[in-house]
Amino acid sequence: MTLRDGNGRVRINPSILAADFANMQSELARIAAADFVHVDVMDNHFVPNLTFGPQMVKRIQATSPVPLDVHLMISDPDRWAPGYAELGAASVTFHLEAAAEPVALARRLRGIGARAGVAVKPATPVDGLLDLLEDFDQILVMTVEPGFGGQSFMPETMPKLRRLADEARRRGSEVWLQVDGGIAESTIAQAAEAGADTFVAGSAVFGAGDPSRAIETLRAAALAHSHRH
Repeated sequence: MTLRDGNGRVRINPSILAADFANMQSELARIAAADFVHVDVMDNHFVPNLTFGPQMVKRIQATSPVPLDVHLMISDPDRWAPGYAELGAASVTFHLEAAAEPVALARRLRGIGARAGVAVKPATPVDGLLDLLEDFDQILVMTVEPGFGGQSFMPETMPKLRRLADEARRRGSEVWLQVDGGIAESTIAQAAEAGADTFVAGSAVFGAGDPSRAIETLRAAALAHSHRH
């Protein structure tokens, strides 16, 4: 059983950064076994890359068989994040480093009806979040530098994840702890052991011959290690 979910479930959220953009609808159909689809929004300012905007997210929302887990790697999320919640995204995560008023923004997102998430880059400490666990529905610990797909998992981020998991357990918090970057069958165990219960995987799912089977393989690997926490 995981720390966060009374049903003992872990969540696998494939990242469409690894999908074939020219065939997005069929690519989304291939991951119907997932819990969410992870949608990375980049603005070429907060991170040095440009991906989707509201129009594309709206289209994905209309065609996805699973809810949207939107990850905003953008500047000024205080201004822009509520619009993604208004599109119907189930979860909207913004970066702590970019938000002027993260708690107030999380409350706005919740008020619209989305789960509110906050993300931290690999070098960003989580000390300031330990007393704010109840203000967020999800905390995303980046296990690569945000902005590019296909990077290698950074095990040095695991102590931060353990700190969050230990504090969540101490407080009885139900916050989800997500990891994003380099997650595959070979690395998911490390993240699960450190306390993660929500996993973003890109090429490990979309690059597989059978994405549904890949999702279940990742889920089983995470569950096999999550009972230790």
